[in-house]
Amino acid sequence: MFKKILIANRGEIACRVIKTARKMGIQTVAVYSDADRNALHVKMADEAVHIGPPPANQSYIVIDKIMQAIKDTGAEAVHPGYGFLSENPKFAEALEAAGVAFIGPPKGAIEDMGDKITSKKIAQDAGVSTVPGHMGLIEDAAEAIKISGEIGYPVMLKASAGGGGKGMRIAWTEEEVAEGFQASKNEAANSFGDDRMFIEKFVTQPRHIEIQVLCDSHGNGIYLGERECSIQRRNQKVIEEAPSPFLDEATRKAMGEQSVALAKAVGYASAGTVEFIVDGDRNFYFLEMNTRLQVEHPVTELITGVDLVEQMIRVANGEKLTLTQDDVTLTGWAMESRLYAEDPYRGFLPSIGRLTTYRPPAEVAAGPLVTNGKWQGDAPEGVHAVRNDTGVYDGGEISMYYDPMIAKLCTWAPTRAEAIEEMRVALDSFEVEGIGHNIPFLSAVYDHEKFTSGNMTTAFIEEEYPDGFDGVDLAAADITRVAAACAAMHRVAEIRRTRVTGRMGNHERKVGSDWVVTLQGGSHPVVIEADKTGATVAIGSTIHRVESDWTPGQPLARVTIDGAPMVMKVGKVSGGFRIRYRGADLKVHVRSSRQAELAQLMPEKLPPDTSRMLLCPMPGLIVKVDVEVGDEVQEGQALCTVEAMKMENILRAEKKAVVTKINAGAGDSLAVDDVIMEFE
Repeated sequence: MFKKILIANRGEIACRVIKTARKMGIQTVAVYSDADRNALHVKMADEAVHIGPPPANQSYIVIDKIMQAIKDTGAEAVHPGYGFLSENPKFAEALEAAGVAFIGPPKGAIEDMGDKITSKKIAQDAGVSTVPGHMGLIEDAAEAIKISGEIGYPVMLKASAGGGGKGMRIAWTEEEVAEGFQASKNEAANSFGDDRMFIEKFVTQPRHIEIQVLCDSHGNGIYLGERECSIQRRNQKVIEEAPSPFLDEATRKAMGEQSVALAKAVGYASAGTVEFIVDGDRNFYFLEMNTRLQVEHPVTELITGVDLVEQMIRVANGEKLTLTQDDVTLTGWAMESRLYAEDPYRGFLPSIGRLTTYRPPAEVAAGPLVTNGKWQGDAPEGVHAVRNDTGVYDGGEISMYYDPMIAKLCTWAPTRAEAIEEMRVALDSFEVEGIGHNIPFLSAVYDHEKFTSGNMTTAFIEEEYPDGFDGVDLAAADITRVAAACAAMHRVAEIRRTRVTGRMGNHERKVGSDWVVTLQGGSHPVVIEADKTGATVAIGSTIHRVESDWTPGQPLARVTIDGAPMVMKVGKVSGGFRIRYRGADLKVHVRSSRQAELAQLMPEKLPPDTSRMLLCPMPGLIVKVDVEVGDEVQEGQALCTVEAMKMENILRAEKKAVVTKINAGAGDSLAVDDVIMEFE
């Protein structure tokens, strides 16, 4: 076995590989840029090598710098993680030339599967189901109708040079093909100067489902079930799970066997993933093969008990697979949530800065159910697991130079419903402060009926949140639970305040039992009766039993209401609490009846008027300013470009106006809500 491996990556995946290498007794080498000098993967590795400035194209993806780090440390093998150099055949070739093992597939497999046309042809030759279509030139509508009939309706008419939805139409009948073909050709000619068209099958009710394969260099290959990846935002996966709630055993077997056949056709040896689009009738079609470890691999590990990183290392060392297809069993259900440094209340724009608080929920291992990488029978009732793959720490920084991922939070339980509930509680328990993050959005998805039913497609986020995410309104039952919990917590805080020192004699403060709790636009009169173990809280005709060991100042309140556990993040507001629970961010006020009456008379404090200002929506770097003082701008006109986390964001005018002042120029670094320019 290798004595030392280098991880040509950063962040959570580098930390993930280090954990398995340490378990196997292998020393590790980390590489880092200036921005990652204090990163977690650098602290975890046995050695670390500096490779350059923060931009990845000057550090992490410069092959010569990685090769020099290998030479300087004597590493015998390299794990590329995902992204960066993981699917770069030139990197695999350089390692081979230097006699260093690549913990990934052969160069030829990377090249073949990295080309869309080549990979589809190889898949067809290997007997893999591909999307039916006609890629040749189509002369006229009559030929288009003939081809569409052969493919089967519905079909997608597409401009060869298309983009942005132009020159694209869905047709369900011959008449729609006849009408749509010429219109699409005209659009394509006008938009791209190229009116060539092709036709392919339109997949209805599409789901994104992928198969995990594992192959060695001795001709052995297996599949380890599937992952459902349909919850996506702008083609970026957000939530994954294994297995899929949609597949049946026959479809799973067919997809798995075709995936292994494809892997063998290209001489694959390592862990890899074959991605499919699956329609509402469980017809599946090949999309692409990812010749690397996937971001979402932990859910497969949780339901199979197989350490995929360990298997990759062993295959790279020339070992045969010790697992056969008969050894692979899928036990229980696993969920993965990608925690991103993206602010859902600002259109998911990147958020960078210092993590003033980073406290993930406690990890829980499934433990004795897994022996030697295999599940031992069915999971007993009540057993669950929580796993958090991360590359950050409390007080660390989220950099503008790299992917905005903070962590991958995973839960496992015997059933899907239990795994979802474990995830809800884990998200409620995850404390992240200092930056914007998507925990509220993730919580909202896990409570959405379409998700909990398993009846979702790749259009889920687009359909359910067409105008973006603006928070969550809790259901009435959850509102009363939060109100009851806050009333009990307020009583605890009031009792503590009566015990302050220096009180005047005979002026002891009494804690009442009648309060008014105001939240989410409603007021709820409550009556509390306390005893040694908790309190009984009456809200109208509803009575709740509340038990908690919360003390004032604690950021998390773990409460049991009517026997059911509940976790809330707790902050301060005047006269109450800031509560974050299940995606909702609430100001909860607990007042006496008289205080509540007077509060109704208080004028509402309005936010300042910023309608005549362009505010920076995220921390970032001004790349360019497109206007000057005195310019009249029109609605939709580009004003400036801000770069953050490898993405350039063009800020546009919301209405017609005249630029009166510009406060920032190219090269300036700005914080959230800094004023870039002003208008009249």
